[in-house]
Amino acid sequence: MSRPERRHELPVVIVGGLHADARGAAVARLLADVPGSVVLHHDLATAVAGTVVRTVRDATGVLSAGEAPLVNDCACCALREDLVPELVRLAEAGGTPLAVVELWDSVEPKAMAEVVTAGGFTVSGVITAVDPALVLPYLGNGDDLAEGGLAAAATDQRTVADTFARQLEYASVLALVESLPGSPEADDEDRELLAQLHPTARRVPIGHGNPAGAPSGRPLELARAALAGFDVEAAAAAQHPACALLPAEADAHGVATLVWHRRRPFHPERLYAALEDLTCAAARSRGRFWLAGKGDTLLHWDAAGGALCVESAGPWLAALPDAAWELVPPVRRAAAALDWHPEHGDRCQHLVFTSPGLDRDGLERLLESCLLTDAEYAAGQAAWERLPPAFDTLLEV
Repeated sequence: MSRPERRHELPVVIVGGLHADARGAAVARLLADVPGSVVLHHDLATAVAGTVVRTVRDATGVLSAGEAPLVNDCACCALREDLVPELVRLAEAGGTPLAVVELWDSVEPKAMAEVVTAGGFTVSGVITAVDPALVLPYLGNGDDLAEGGLAAAATDQRTVADTFARQLEYASVLALVESLPGSPEADDEDRELLAQLHPTARRVPIGHGNPAGAPSGRPLELARAALAGFDVEAAAAAQHPACALLPAEADAHGVATLVWHRRRPFHPERLYAALEDLTCAAARSRGRFWLAGKGDTLLHWDAAGGALCVESAGPWLAALPDAAWELVPPVRRAAAALDWHPEHGDRCQHLVFTSPGLDRDGLERLLESCLLTDAEYAAGQAAWERLPPAFDTLLEV
């Protein structure tokens, strides 16, 4: 990522999440904890009318409001074009200790964190606000964002489940807002699911607010977490299939995480036939996998809401010529070294499944049945290349 010549002193915290009430509570907590802080918000709900509405407010109310026209009929593009100039205006005016960027419902924090950093600002924290009682319902919601009026552009084909999963897994801090009006009570299973989905995140419980509008919860805890620092490049690497920081094995409160790691390729036809069962076996699954017949291509597995996305994530490191290794980021080389095999290099299966009521034994049996048999494996690469190309349509190759 290229960095601008000028860096601004104003720290920026990004707060996102599809749970709008929880997000509002997290923003209110920050405004209360950091006097003088200012919140920028772009409402993409007005995009159908051709504009995005921007508001700037502090703890006392709205300071200014304006509209930004769509860029190439894209609301998110308008947000990108308008956000940095507003941050620059705040920084140059002085007197603001913290800028809070409250993202609209379906906007994902990764893209905005990179925009803010490229604009010359330091992202000090990324928060996703979550109602724990809604984690499983949202992960199970395979509806298109457009069906709920949550699409960020006319071409937006994301679903509620995959958008929520990325919002959750990118953040360094999860603001847990329970007992929201109209929401069911969270239980230990809900909290455990959240903990297993993103075990490295700092989880900060906050209240939804009292009648006077001031947030409840432990003062300053969220602000301290939000200002602890955030590495945009490391966060991007932690989401990349080749070196993703995936959850570890766990089993508690009715929720389990299975980490499945093997050094033998999948049979394309058997895996393709099992895709529906594998996708529905867990609330969330992701990772990288190796398909016989496509030995140079690292394939990305990303499933939530009963839907699976499989796509190429570029070559395995072992498929690159030695001269190209210097062009590969160090974090990628380090991740490959952990999986390195004398014959196959970094090619492997590394899939993680997390869900309440996970049938670990049944899932492992199904996954094992999709691998090459001993005889097929012994036949070697030339024979693997002749296997039916069952994934070609799915991968659009």
